[in-house]
Amino acid sequence: MNFIIKKELLLENLNNVSKAISNKNIIPILGGVKLDLSEEGLYLTCSDNEITIRSFIEKKDIEKINNKGSIVIIGRYFIELIRKIPSDLIEIITDGLNLTISTINGEYNLNGMNPDEFPDKSLELSKNLIKIDKNVIKNIINQTSFAISNQESRPILTGINFKIKDRIIECVATDSYRLSKKIINIEEKIEEEVNLVIPGRNLIELSKIINEENEKIEMHIFSNNVLFKFDNIIFQSRLLNGNYPDTSKLIIIEPTLKIKVNTEDLYNAIDRASLLTSEKDKNVINMEIKDKEVVISSTSQEIGKIEERIIVEKDNNVLLNISYSSKYMMEALRTIKSEYTSILLSGEIKPIILKSTEEDNLIQLIVPIKTF
Repeated sequence: MNFIIKKELLLENLNNVSKAISNKNIIPILGGVKLDLSEEGLYLTCSDNEITIRSFIEKKDIEKINNKGSIVIIGRYFIELIRKIPSDLIEIITDGLNLTISTINGEYNLNGMNPDEFPDKSLELSKNLIKIDKNVIKNIINQTSFAISNQESRPILTGINFKIKDRIIECVATDSYRLSKKIINIEEKIEEEVNLVIPGRNLIELSKIINEENEKIEMHIFSNNVLFKFDNIIFQSRLLNGNYPDTSKLIIIEPTLKIKVNTEDLYNAIDRASLLTSEKDKNVINMEIKDKEVVISSTSQEIGKIEERIIVEKDNNVLLNISYSSKYMMEALRTIKSEYTSILLSGEIKPIILKSTEEDNLIQLIVPIKTF
């Protein structure tokens, strides 16, 4: 292999595929980047067996190609070296399993690995694909992934559930203490219903390499994996096995009380009250709903007490006193971009539901904490 390429172009593509480099040393080849130079251009691939990312640089964007070939290079050393090299143009040459990076400033040598040992991942596309705006997929991930579970005792809850029917995609994430639900409409009708669970961590890595340009991303669904194709990138993730719990009954249709509150005011009040809370007591704060105001408070026997009032609009005169995790509430409020938030309540031990006052396609649900 022998080619000359602009440093920034190579680095941009390496940064994208590096999200799939394994941090574990169990299988050394999974810590590498596979470079495969063909007549069409340069393929860069990384895989940790959970996700596989392939980026393609077309021949026309490469300065010069002298010889084709392939090699696997340890990712973190290769990427850091490319990042720190001062030259705008670099030449990459391989001799067997040795790779040389040559510039006008110097020469750098790295030991490689046999590309035949790299996982053979099928990144073929399906005929039945779903097209979604890139910014929509990015929003889905950002507005739901925080609610996935980090506990491996229930693996299915570490993923985001995608249900696709006709022209509607419903995405749900829950750790059983809170829930985030996002519903979107797509242009093309889907013939077959889809119900799958994608690991949340994998989707978070996907969101990091999706830009927010108003272009489409293709979603290709298979029996045990899902593939996203956009720009010059293919991103493949495994699917989680099992049945995702039915969460539809948790959503209150007719709440006892509906409150309208300024989103920023509520967030800031909770943020200040949370200063006296800690992880060991689940970051508990109290919300007392009075006639025309909400009182946010927290108490620590060792430190002191915080109490703050916010003026709200109510649809009736019901009075309630609810405790919940400040961390969970703040993470939910961060997904709501409207000036005002609607809070739907049906009692002191029933789930709290948050909605934007401007859009009805995002629902955040938090289970109250009993303090008695």
